[in-house]
This record gives sequence, C-alpha cells and structure tokens, in this order.
Amino acid sequence: MKKVPLIPVIIGSGFGAGFWPWGPGTAGAVLATLIWLGLNLVCTPLTLTVITFILVLVFTALGTWATARLEPFWGEDPKRVVVDEMVGVWIPLMAAAGTAHTGWLALAALLLFRFFDIVKPLGIRALDRRQGAIWVMLDDVLAGAYSLVVMLILIQLL
Repeated sequence: MKKVPLIPVIIGSGFGAGFWPWGPGTAGAVLATLIWLGLNLVCTPLTLTVITFILVLVFTALGTWATARLEPFWGEDPKRVVVDEMVGVWIPLMAAAGTAHTGWLALAALLLFRFFDIVKPLGIRALDRRQGAIWVMLDDVLAGAYSLVVMLILIQLL
C-alpha cells in the first residue's frame, strides 16, 4: 500500500487547515485571510496586491498539482483539500489592499467568498460538478472572481 505523499498533503490541506473537523473549507479561507492580514502589516498596498496576485497564480498551480496527487488516496474533490479556498479568498482580498477600511473589507471578502463558494451560483456549480484537479481549483477561482466584483462595487459605494 502506498503512503500519502507529504508535500501534496501540506499544500493541498492548506498547511493542515483542511484537517479542521468543523468546516475545513472555512478554516482554509480564514487561514488565507489571516496570512493576507499579516502581509498587510508589513507591505505597501501595491506590494501586497502584487504578492497576493502571485500567491493566486502559484497556489492555483501548486493546488492543482497537489490535488491530482491526493485524489487517488482521498477520493474525488476531497474535503481535506482546502488550497482552493485559500486561492479563492485571496482574489477578492486584492481589492481591500490600501483602503481605509482594510480590516472590514477583509472580513467582507471572506464572507462574500464563502457565500459564493457554498451557494455556487452563476456557473460555479457547473464547474464544481466536473471531475479533475483543475476543476477543484477553478470553481473557487470563479467564486473568488465574483466576490472581487462585489468587493469593487462595495469599495466604490464607500
């Protein structure tokens, strides 16, 4: 019997957040938000936006790779894989960088992303039904994109 590969477990589970027994997806999104808030303390808004964009790209690729390696052990779209939620919440967080209400907007980004991720409107459910590691990631990227649009509207209204 093969052993589950460690590096994909670390990446796929969002550094272990996916092992949280009550809402692993929310745990992954919260961890990603906390990482972003930590970066917000030490980065300029432009630097934070660039770093967040790079995190989205890098972890989309790494998450797809890790998920493909974990699915033979954990099954299709395993609950313990939460790197997709991390990527998804980083997308709307890009809009909060450098605003006067960064903390509140970070919370709004988290809540909006979880709403779109759970309810799965506007084509997200169609992506979620597809099989394969890339689709595990892309339904959350789309949820993040919808959240980003709502965030940009909220920021304009503030």
